[in-house]
Amino acid sequence: MSVRRLAKEQPASFAFSKATKAKADWWISKYPEQRRASAVIPILWLVQKQEGWVSEPAIRTIGELLGMPFIRVLEVATFYTMFQLEPVGTTALIQVCGTTPCMLRGANDLMKVCRDRIGPKDVLSADGRFTWQEVECLGACANAPMAQINDHYFEDLTPESLGQIIDDFAAGRKPKPGPRVDRVNSAPEGGALTLTDPALYDGSAARPIKSLPNSKPVPA
Repeated sequence: MSVRRLAKEQPASFAFSKATKAKADWWISKYPEQRRASAVIPILWLVQKQEGWVSEPAIRTIGELLGMPFIRVLEVATFYTMFQLEPVGTTALIQVCGTTPCMLRGANDLMKVCRDRIGPKDVLSADGRFTWQEVECLGACANAPMAQINDHYFEDLTPESLGQIIDDFAAGRKPKPGPRVDRVNSAPEGGALTLTDPALYDGSAARPIKSLPNSKPVPA
């Protein structure tokens, strides 16, 4: 794993919004008082959803809230790559999978689109609206190549379809997540090829269960 460091430029302070603080308190309430530090991961995530990234002042504030040393919160934030340690695009964070299945099916071409349209990877675009990253396996190998954009998966991508998705985000539209081919989730393209008989699922093929001799009804 590469070294993950906090951004060089940091805000002067951090404050929970009212909504974020209420959700943080809810998470804390799920644990015994002496184990309130167990809420560190969900609260880091709440902070990232509020700010777009996790800053040093935010990490210190979380430590104070949970009664944790600052370094312990920092250890968690730097270990999990889902936490962004510097500002990312306010419109879209595009995480292109670069692991073997996606790479074999054209991930390099998707990354070229991102470089041409947004700029270098891991660098905020000039307008502050987009960031793209290369990431490890996101678990949608059957629908390769794919990318996670903000909170959703966009799968079976081509350079053309990814370019259109970027255009949609830039225009303020919300492109529909999921496959970009004729399939449902990870089903075969064009529809299911096996287990297609509706009787397998609608109960029409089920046979009534006969009672065994001398059996007694199960008490409620």
